[in-house]
Amino acid sequence: MSDFEIREATPDDVPDLIRLVRELAAYEKEPQAATATPEQFREALFPALGDPTAYALVGVREGRTVAMALWFRSFSTWTGEAGIWLEDLFVEPDHRGGGLGRALLARLAATCVDRGWTRLEWTVLDWNTPSIAFYRAQGARPLDEWTTFRVDGDALARLASP
Repeated sequence: MSDFEIREATPDDVPDLIRLVRELAAYEKEPQAATATPEQFREALFPALGDPTAYALVGVREGRTVAMALWFRSFSTWTGEAGIWLEDLFVEPDHRGGGLGRALLARLAATCVDRGWTRLEWTVLDWNTPSIAFYRAQGARPLDEWTTFRVDGDALARLASP
């Protein structure tokens, strides 16, 4: 029996999700980059109209949200199958090593299996060796032959202009 609960996030969890994302940004040495607002999270996770843009699981221990996994549905054009893209997984440092991270990943894997989806994917910073070791221990393998690209900020505006 574990001393924590993994459950789907509710609108009441938005402040904790924002807090955990900011803690993750600080851990990843980019605290200034976490600018999302509670309103943006509410609209993405719990829209008044239409489908959510993203989904979240939370890990709760002793009545306090101490972990989260934020994800969205992905799609492989090669296989024609859906999957999950795990955008962020974070467990507060004082709560690591107790199974919360594995339980969050296992719940996402179960979602894939239950829905007939074929992939659970994410990125991790190259310097984050504790997380890399954790993910490898869960059976994940790095896709070293792939490089993630991003266009944002001024470069996005330039690309979008005629």
